[in-house]
Amino acid sequence: MRSDLRPLAIAALSLALLPFALDLVGLPLRSSIDVVVMAIACLGLNVLVGHTGLVSFGHGAWFGLGAYAAALSQLHWFPDGIVLPAVLALLFTAAASALLGALILRRRGVYFSLLTLALTAMLFAIAYRWTAFTGGESGLGGIRRPPLLGLDLGADWTYYWVVAAIGFVVCFVLSRFHASPVGSVLVAIRENEQRARFIGYPTNRYKLLGFVVSATVVGTAGMLSVFNHRFASADPLSVAFSGELIAMVVIGGMRSFLGPALGALFYILFREFLSIWTPHWLFWFGLLFIGFIVFSPTGLVGVAGRLLAPFRKVPAGEAAMAARTLSDEPLPSFLLPQDHVTGTILEARGISKSFGGLKAVQDVTIRVRDRSLHALIGPNGAGKTTAFNLISGLYKPDSGDVLLAGRSVAGLSPERITQAGIGRSFQITNLFPGLSVGENLRLAIQARHARRFDPWTAARGLGDVEAEAAALARYLGVAGMEEAEAGALSYGGQRLLDMGLALATKPRVLLLDEPLAGLSAAERQRIGDIIKRISADLPVLLVEHDIDRVFQIADAVTVMNEGRVLVDGTVEDARSSPKVQEVYIGSGAAAVAARPRESAAESETLLGVSGVDTFYGKSHILADVSFDLHRHEILALLGRNGAGKSTLLKTLMGIAPPSSGSIRLAGQELAGLSSAEIGRLGIGYVPQGRGLFAGMTVKQNLELGRLRRLTGHGVHWDIERIFDYFPRIRERLDTPSDLLSGGEQQMVAVARALSGDVRVLLLDEPFEGLAPAVVEQLFESFDRLRHEISIIIVDHHLDLALALSDRTVALERGRVIHVGPSLALRDDLALRRKVLWL
Repeated sequence: MRSDLRPLAIAALSLALLPFALDLVGLPLRSSIDVVVMAIACLGLNVLVGHTGLVSFGHGAWFGLGAYAAALSQLHWFPDGIVLPAVLALLFTAAASALLGALILRRRGVYFSLLTLALTAMLFAIAYRWTAFTGGESGLGGIRRPPLLGLDLGADWTYYWVVAAIGFVVCFVLSRFHASPVGSVLVAIRENEQRARFIGYPTNRYKLLGFVVSATVVGTAGMLSVFNHRFASADPLSVAFSGELIAMVVIGGMRSFLGPALGALFYILFREFLSIWTPHWLFWFGLLFIGFIVFSPTGLVGVAGRLLAPFRKVPAGEAAMAARTLSDEPLPSFLLPQDHVTGTILEARGISKSFGGLKAVQDVTIRVRDRSLHALIGPNGAGKTTAFNLISGLYKPDSGDVLLAGRSVAGLSPERITQAGIGRSFQITNLFPGLSVGENLRLAIQARHARRFDPWTAARGLGDVEAEAAALARYLGVAGMEEAEAGALSYGGQRLLDMGLALATKPRVLLLDEPLAGLSAAERQRIGDIIKRISADLPVLLVEHDIDRVFQIADAVTVMNEGRVLVDGTVEDARSSPKVQEVYIGSGAAAVAARPRESAAESETLLGVSGVDTFYGKSHILADVSFDLHRHEILALLGRNGAGKSTLLKTLMGIAPPSSGSIRLAGQELAGLSSAEIGRLGIGYVPQGRGLFAGMTVKQNLELGRLRRLTGHGVHWDIERIFDYFPRIRERLDTPSDLLSGGEQQMVAVARALSGDVRVLLLDEPFEGLAPAVVEQLFESFDRLRHEISIIIVDHHLDLALALSDRTVALERGRVIHVGPSLALRDDLALRRKVLWL
């Protein structure tokens, strides 16, 4: 049986057996009707909560409006009819939800939820007090179920089968809707609305359609309910009823298609049986609801999955990056521009942007010629990413203009700028993390398809989208890992996919923000070559800190500093500029790495790792990993993207607990301890991407790092000692961490990891995305730290990592393939190629 038909078959069988099953436990037929009605309502609510990620606290309003609309139209206009009142109820619900949804959806997050809550509270007050129209607290009686096409709807058995048929139709329609292009976009909005906009989707339109579909389905349930009980009241408009609907969805499983229906059945059974024993059954139901949120967020469906898991044999696999196949294909033909222009294709003319008193970009002009690679470089905090954000529509320029092929796009929304022909990647990877690699690529390609707003056709049935996604996967080198979850990829894999999303929008100009950050040396070479080949057909504006590679591949360079253009010209203009050398390039990585370093390593083992295995689900990431770390030693952990380096650091820190093996710190076993306990034992961790507490000042970040780690385990790091290593932090103590430059953020991340009592420091890509001059400062600080603590460093800048470290542990596909002195790998390139494949 096809997997997409299985839920429908389950629904049909359940509807057929439900009344007989409930009869066996002593429940009347009307309880079966209530189950189906509530299941329909929950399926409708789940369009919004589970699939779009919008939590409505007032969806009972549409249930109540559907019920009142059907009741009032029968009582006043069609006393002998049931079809016309039902149709009018649905039309009224759809129209009202479209009007109110357009207003409510102007707000996001908690404000959206509060507006839905206010709506249902207001409607309840109106319905409860407008006695002449709604019946007030007495409700509206006299609702009839007249015969229809020879069917006696007055008989409960007949009415049940009608309701069951409507329930099956709702399941069929919603299954098609969720599988359609519109349904796939709603899931993308749930995962990452900003990224959905930057691949070209007008997300407000999609959310409004999802809101209307959701409300109409819930209104259908309300209409069926009023004819079941032959009575309409204000109760469904109450906040309590809306809360019960959400509880049913959560308890059933909101990420499952039929889970909410299972939640409705559970709710009815719980209510019917527990109310016999206590009038306070809702209290116990509330406790159960809290229990599901805490212990089983995936609901009853998740519980069933865990119970059945031991009986499902799923073979363990390797990390996703290990499954990919590389090819050397040209740029897919569908991405080639239809025409070219002579001269400038993209011009940012005198653009400026201020945030309060901070002038991030000041009168910047950038001209990108067609079929060229234009590099935008400068120190951290120079305004490069802000300039990208102004060009791509994340921010509106305070002044100036952005022209694409002579047409102004300044101030347009991100989706309109993307549709106009500007595609971009992000400095911090910006994907749909809960979706697969293939789904990410298909979504980006689908955004340009004529049927992107189709709510009925199966998205996987768009053959040209499938073919283009497959071609792009081969071109990027991610073929073979299309089923892997994007959020589970290594950081390098995520950066590669992020670039792929930008390319999949079929841009006329491609903006790439640090696409080489986090990639291994071989991968940087491969992706750098790809970017250069792309620029022969598609102009590229590139922000990148790998200065040597930039100078190798760029056709033109713009250097920014302190929000202004410092140099604009050729590669040689930038390379030979004394100002650029002073503020950005520094001594250069080669010069830093060539300086002799004195080891402080002692013979005593501080950290011992033996036979460690780590899994992500069924993926076997680390296999039998063993090594040791000496006191005052710097150990480099090297390998290709997806080799398991970051996972190993997370395993040492307890974030990804080992399934087997031993990790001992000064003789104490760490395996099985929580991250908090390991941190208090003296291990500091700097994650890739820094992980600072946004909105909190530098001082607050450091205080949180120190708060629970004054334990005596290791060297004590007070604020003055930290200033000695990172003097720039002193000037930024009261600055919010998210307003710092990238280099300053990295310094604060290291300082926070050191705060308190620390004896081992774990560094994951500390030089990533930093200007050469900042890299030099951090390198010298780490070199001094070797006399205080032990360090494990993961970094793709091989020359720096090998120059800094005493020994190297090399990983390949989660296994240790080499342990030895770093000096040998630094000086012997043949050995480096043999060990690291680089």
